[in-house]
Amino acid sequence: MTIKPISDLRNYSTVLQDCQADSPVFLTKNGRGKYVLMDVEQYELLMAQLKLMGRVMSAEQRIENGEHYMDMAELRTKLGV
Repeated sequence: MTIKPISDLRNYSTVLQDCQADSPVFLTKNGRGKYVLMDVEQYELLMAQLKLMGRVMSAEQRIENGEHYMDMAELRTKLGV
């Protein structure tokens, strides 16, 4: 984990060199965490994972609320498997 003061952005090329896939750079302001710089591909993967987790949580909530869902037999029938 790389932590740098936000003032290091004056020489942003050095900060960007430290920002690698799977290794974000955490920027502090007045000694406290303020920003995170990360690789775009890693960001997109993180957002896709969050979206998927949201959909899973929504589906679990619908099941808990008794809303209709398909069991494996129904799914196989519907898919023709």
